[in-house]
Amino acid sequence: MRQTLSPEAALIYTMVTMSAAEGEITNTELARIGSLVDHLPAFGEFDKETLVRIAEDCGELLSSDDHGLDHVLEMIAESMPEKLRDTAYAVAVDIAAVDLHVAQEELRFLQLLADRLDLDKLTVAAIERAARARYRKL
Repeated sequence: MRQTLSPEAALIYTMVTMSAAEGEITNTELARIGSLVDHLPAFGEFDKETLVRIAEDCGELLSSDDHGLDHVLEMIAESMPEKLRDTAYAVAVDIAAVDLHVAQEELRFLQLLADRLDLDKLTVAAIERAARARYRKL
């Protein structure tokens, strides 16, 4: 039986998986995840005390077998309400962009996520463009 996540947990799984995409979760990425959980309205009713446990659960699933990423993506897609699908993609892009470098592994995860969440190309492009504008250096 497949585990179902709360929408908030699915968003956390999205951010943790994005952060782990290139093999190492940086302190900058962890801080951004915490900041997003603290400030986004989607986490308004979320018990922030469970953040670390949820992130650890995601990490265990990702490293459990060769199909960990597929399993996590499926859990995210099945648990994400329609109205939060673009939010999930946006938080993933935010985590990818926070260190001002997006690696190939991160781009691949974003493609997989957009496909699983059934996001249209215009939505994906708009979210990515907004992130480039927010994280641009002088």
